[in-house]
Amino acid sequence: MKQVCMRFACALVVLGLPMSAAAQDWTQWRGVNRDGAVQSFEVPATWPTALAEQWTVDVGEGYASPILIGERLYMFSRQGEEEVMQALDAATGQTRWRSSYPASFEMIAATRRHGPGPKATPVYADGRLFTLGISGIVTAFDAENGDQLWQRPADAVEPLYHTGQSPIVDGGQVILHVGGHDSGALTSFDVETGEEVWRWDGDGPAYGSPIVVEVEGSRQVITFTQENFVGVSVDSGTLLWSRPYTTQSTTTSQTPRLYQGDVIESGRGNGITRFRVVREGNAWITEDVWHNDEVSMHMSNAVVVDGVLFGLSHLNSGQYFALDLDSGTLLWTSEPRQADHASILNVGTTILSLEEDGELLVVPHSRTEFAPVQRYELADSATWTLPTISGNRLFVKDIESLTLWTVE
Repeated sequence: MKQVCMRFACALVVLGLPMSAAAQDWTQWRGVNRDGAVQSFEVPATWPTALAEQWTVDVGEGYASPILIGERLYMFSRQGEEEVMQALDAATGQTRWRSSYPASFEMIAATRRHGPGPKATPVYADGRLFTLGISGIVTAFDAENGDQLWQRPADAVEPLYHTGQSPIVDGGQVILHVGGHDSGALTSFDVETGEEVWRWDGDGPAYGSPIVVEVEGSRQVITFTQENFVGVSVDSGTLLWSRPYTTQSTTTSQTPRLYQGDVIESGRGNGITRFRVVREGNAWITEDVWHNDEVSMHMSNAVVVDGVLFGLSHLNSGQYFALDLDSGTLLWTSEPRQADHASILNVGTTILSLEEDGELLVVPHSRTEFAPVQRYELADSATWTLPTISGNRLFVKDIESLTLWTVE
């Protein structure tokens, strides 16, 4: 294990663990609102020539983003034959507690490049942490001390490429898709007991993460499945609407999002579509607003800034783009061969893109051009994990290490 570097640690104050999320917290996949927007970060008038490394610590393998609550980080990873949840001091990187369970796992050839996971980011709510392991084990932990509160074992049949979606909490439910392609079910579990609240087994799981939104007064889980894009009632698990959806890579890993009440849909080889969910009496239908197939996203998720979708298209070997969400018009594309993957966040009108080779790009929002103002080398190994950002701090996970960088 690498030596923890504690330079500048004395300048940071260690706080207690709050029971509810504050503005600077990072509670789940893609941040507090699950949209890639950073809530607490002041963009410097001039970006420094380099970021300051405060500490680095080995935490294990996997693509799960760190969760930040107050001054405590939570990291979900693999160490040997175990899946591990650990709490770290955000100021120093020192371990506060470690909890684990046996999770032996054998990768298939198609996933070997990305390691044995886990790939799902935990979700924090009311003092609890909920995780989805690489084989489908669902676990609830006490965030204060790491005690395992309940656990659901993996199904006999796993998703083809194992698990990738990150669970979501809504009220007293934690919701995620469990099981394999032919036997899986979108399932709601009681956050306190782990008991099943409802399940919808109309289609198997995909790898994108669900969102929960209000549509015409109806609270719905919207998510990709193996062959469809669906809206399911949060209260009952009843299927409200469905539209066929398949991709070139068997299934999609995108997280859907809403824009002005409409859904933005994307996946490898299928371009980008804005559609509207409409209630007609007791039935629901979907109506396309526009479709654009000039760009398309594979594993990367996009952000929205001032009505513009900024993302990385997998076309042309990785090409950044800006697309007007009102008209569906493509505003610009960058030069090709930018990156295989990018973890993209926005801080106001500034876009931060961490590419898989460890380079962080700082890109001002523009409707006319792709013009990065700074680039930083933040890792020596692959960085497929979405970084966690709070204040002037960037927590960056590479293959096995977690590093705190600060903007001085």
